[in-house]
Amino acid sequence: MSLTTSHVVPADRERVWDWHTRPGAMARLTPPFLPLTPLTQADKLSDGTSVFALPAGLKWTSRHDLSNFRRGHRFTDVCTSAPVKMLANWRHVHDFADHPDGTLVTDTVTTRMPGSTLASFFAYRQHQLINDIAFLNRMEHLQPDRPLTIALTGSRGLVGRALNAQLSTAGHHVIRLVRKNAKPGQRYWDTFSPDPHLLDGVDVVVHLAGEPFYGRFNDAHKKVIRDSRIEPTRRLAQLVADSPTVTTMVSGSSIGYYGYDRGEEVLDESAERGEGFLADVVSDWEAATAPAEAAGKRVLRVRTGSVMSGRSGMLPVLKALSATGLGGSFGDGNFWFSWISLDDLTDLLFRAVIDNDLRGVVNGVSPHPVLNRDLTAALAKQLRRPVKIPVPSLGPTILLGKEGAQQLALADQRVVPATLVDAAHTFRYPDITTALAHELGGEELAGPGVVEEPDTTQE
Repeated sequence: MSLTTSHVVPADRERVWDWHTRPGAMARLTPPFLPLTPLTQADKLSDGTSVFALPAGLKWTSRHDLSNFRRGHRFTDVCTSAPVKMLANWRHVHDFADHPDGTLVTDTVTTRMPGSTLASFFAYRQHQLINDIAFLNRMEHLQPDRPLTIALTGSRGLVGRALNAQLSTAGHHVIRLVRKNAKPGQRYWDTFSPDPHLLDGVDVVVHLAGEPFYGRFNDAHKKVIRDSRIEPTRRLAQLVADSPTVTTMVSGSSIGYYGYDRGEEVLDESAERGEGFLADVVSDWEAATAPAEAAGKRVLRVRTGSVMSGRSGMLPVLKALSATGLGGSFGDGNFWFSWISLDDLTDLLFRAVIDNDLRGVVNGVSPHPVLNRDLTAALAKQLRRPVKIPVPSLGPTILLGKEGAQQLALADQRVVPATLVDAAHTFRYPDITTALAHELGGEELAGPGVVEEPDTTQE
């Protein structure tokens, strides 16, 4: 089996080549719908080695072939790890050529993998690279004169990993603040007693850490949610306030601020606070950034909706329900679901780092919230499965408890990103259909592609 496919990236060849050499490129180009987890990226395209984790403890080791390397024009990787080497028989040649509209990237692969998997794999990579570069083009006028040093909390989570990779491929330096087992290039962050020198040399802090909301809303879980957010944020904000180098703090937040039962009310950043446990937590969480703001630092609080990613969060759960015949809407499905694609969220956080005009509260949601029944219908269409009978509201209640189901799975919030719309921000995936296609492997190749089956003719 072989595949040859080409696509045009809107940047000159040197810039596209450099993007591939930077940390994070491998993570940015790995599809979430395949069982591949990036572990280490090759430090050189000429003869380095990259490693992916596979199910059952297997690893995919990819060695770059020096004999087929031409700086700025070509690099090649070959799978070398047994038994995957024998099963996949993978060889991938990446060619870069000048093109009137930017750079023509041609991928040539020989492998034993099926053609359908190859097509979705490379469609994802093509759209990801094109959109990452297009985003950098749109942000060109906002980029600082020098690469920034960015301290990032929550770097081991879904959003933190993706943002770390995106900032790194743009040439910025990310320092991961971790709560245990700090490795070279990371800093140990004691959340309740942080080192006064934790932010030395840092320009921007992006604070995403916090216990996930999902879980039964019993007293223990609610306490962990609060304790992981309020005081750690306040203490980090005080370090930002005291820092002579940090100019900006971007802090995670949630649309839980608006409460769980707002019906048809359109909620922009000026909407009043709602009621419930999450509204209380988010209000205190945001208030904890006050020390940085009082010190004159630029502070941005990003109220995020449900993040659509094929790798983690709600989407894999909905996909699994659909696969087992429980893919219908929750109850009557007549309640609003405010969401954002993972790539649109990292675009927003990236912009928050460099755009000095953004401050205060920003809703991190798609401009097009959907009703729950429309979400499940779009998912069923993407997975090519019939829409099943509705899931009784008792289902989420059993999993999350009454309060958790009410404020998470069954929350009725019609949130819109008015601040981003006013700032003429471009969304990669403004509608749920295109977002699902990208995350679940339903995109078409961005350019021409030819799949050739092996010749089985007997002579």
